Amino acid sequence: MTLFLLCLGLWALGGLAGLAGNRRMPAVSSAAAVAGAALGLVAAAKVLVTGGGAVYRAGWQMPGAEIHLALDPLSAIFLIPILLLSALASVYSVGYLNGRENRQIGQVIFFFHLLAISMCVVVAAKNAVLFLLAWEVMALSSFFLVMLDSRETGVRRAGWMYLVATHLGTAFIVLLFAWMGSAAGSFDFDRWQGISRTWPHLASAWFILALIGFGAKAGFWPLHVWLPEAHPAAPSHVSAVMSGVMIKTGIYGLIRIVTVIGPPPAWWGLTLLLIGLTSGVLGVLFALAQHDIKRLLAYHSVENIGIIAIGLGGGLLGMSYGMETAAVFGWAGAILHVINHALFKGLLFMGAGSVLHATGTRDIEKLGGLLKKMPLTGTTFLIGAAAISGLPPLNGFVSEFLIYVCFFKLALGSAAGGAAAAAAIAGLALIGGLASACFVKVFGVVFLGEPRGPTGAHATPFSMATPMAALAAACVLIGVFPAAACRGWATAVLLSAGVVSDAGAESLLTLAGTLQWANLCIGALVALMILIAIVRRWMLAGRPAGQTVTWDCGYAAPTPRMQYTAGSFVQPFMDLFQAILQPQEHRRPPAGYFPKEASYESHTGDLATRRVFGPLFGWIQGAAEKLQWVQQGRVQTYLLYVFVTLAAILSFQAFR
Repeated sequence: MTLFLLCLGLWALGGLAGLAGNRRMPAVSSAAAVAGAALGLVAAAKVLVTGGGAVYRAGWQMPGAEIHLALDPLSAIFLIPILLLSALASVYSVGYLNGRENRQIGQVIFFFHLLAISMCVVVAAKNAVLFLLAWEVMALSSFFLVMLDSRETGVRRAGWMYLVATHLGTAFIVLLFAWMGSAAGSFDFDRWQGISRTWPHLASAWFILALIGFGAKAGFWPLHVWLPEAHPAAPSHVSAVMSGVMIKTGIYGLIRIVTVIGPPPAWWGLTLLLIGLTSGVLGVLFALAQHDIKRLLAYHSVENIGIIAIGLGGGLLGMSYGMETAAVFGWAGAILHVINHALFKGLLFMGAGSVLHATGTRDIEKLGGLLKKMPLTGTTFLIGAAAISGLPPLNGFVSEFLIYVCFFKLALGSAAGGAAAAAAIAGLALIGGLASACFVKVFGVVFLGEPRGPTGAHATPFSMATPMAALAAACVLIGVFPAAACRGWATAVLLSAGVVSDAGAESLLTLAGTLQWANLCIGALVALMILIAIVRRWMLAGRPAGQTVTWDCGYAAPTPRMQYTAGSFVQPFMDLFQAILQPQEHRRPPAGYFPKEASYESHTGDLATRRVFGPLFGWIQGAAEKLQWVQQGRVQTYLLYVFVTLAAILSFQAFR
């Protein structure tokens, strides 16, 4: 546990160093972050290799509270992506923040390090009060990071929406912990193990509270509304961490509660499956309709959280039906996707940040032809796009394949789970196809073709390029060697959760080994194609090569405006799913024989915001405005309110 505590200490020192206001402090803080992350990763790896744990306990003068930190396999599995992505994002920030005011740089460094520390404490806390304190610090530090450019109206709106959403979720978590702590007679998580055996009729209520409270942080639909607002507003390396690992603390909390309260009934798995399918399909559909590259990536976070929920739902169904192999593959796929999503989503947000840093815009429609000017950013972004689309031989394919196998096992081995399995398989296929179409749009419009405006793009700074290259390499390595990933991560978590025997673990490793050979063959084919292209270019290097235009269909002088736009590329999908997306279109058609002007613009707002939360909060605001007469603006009136409230409380206690 000493290594973990030293890790937290180094992150704290790095955050405080950022407040010094010196231009060299970003590099110093980044070095402290990398060193601290290295110590924490060693501690987590030691827990996974040995299968044991590390504990630190200290007294705390607060009722029900204790400084109780422990690393078990479940904590370690989430700690690895938190530390890895946070350290790489810290390195990335050195180049990304260059040019900002010293005050802003110091603010970002301090709150970013505080966010990383709080996430580490969340996954290591074994006391409910300590967990909630770290949870609140995580929410507030990320709020201040989102509000960095608070002079902009959209940023302020995004920040307040995020703060309200996260505290609504926290209210359910507080109620859950208070209820479970009262039932167990302790706020120590170790005392909650198997609590449903004592209180079997309360387990489902606790599950619902956990699903809502932690689901709001994870971004389950329709509790996701803060995600597409907050991620575009935050600095890109912060968006990478928030999307890649912070929202996974919600998944961690949900898994921790589910494994604590006991064996699940079938409807728990079906509920998670339904939430996962809804989040996955709607997330990718609304991503297709976006023109802001960071907003698009935020919706893909909703999609991938849905895939994780589908895997967890399949695992719970396998447990409830007594199908251990299906449970193994569902849990393994979901947990491995937690790690995979942290890698490729962190990579994609850093790639989007590199584009924003070089061009000054997030609007896809204003970009184009960036691959020639930013080859490393374009190449790594392409790897991340292929990984998030679930294409072999990359890491996203491995975790999604395990989830597929889970539902095939359920379909073949259980009549009760057949319909759910068919829906899950069809939903995953639809999600994968739409995700591929979305990233073909993004990569094609942003990096290929001709520039659509004066972008002024330049090469990516070294401090930004290195983390992107590292994340891209990790996506490839996990995809090509999935057996090592499953042996080191998913199996340890399943064993710690008590849902898999040695035989189940062996079946997982056998499948991962088979998958590894398939991915190695695919990887070899891709490498051969690249080698052929290199050899061809080398052979033609000394020969004169003429260039001419292709058949231009009568367009003798094409311009960049004649290229496909992002909107025109996805128009068939928009038409197909128009009833769900409900885009707002503004048309000005050409008029006359020689029209001078014509335009078309579409905007797709969030369905849950428009149909659920917008009307709800509008009604609350209207009701609150009717109570404005209570606010008199006089101190005497407010003292009277205090006196009346105290009198009412004392009267209630007297007659109780």
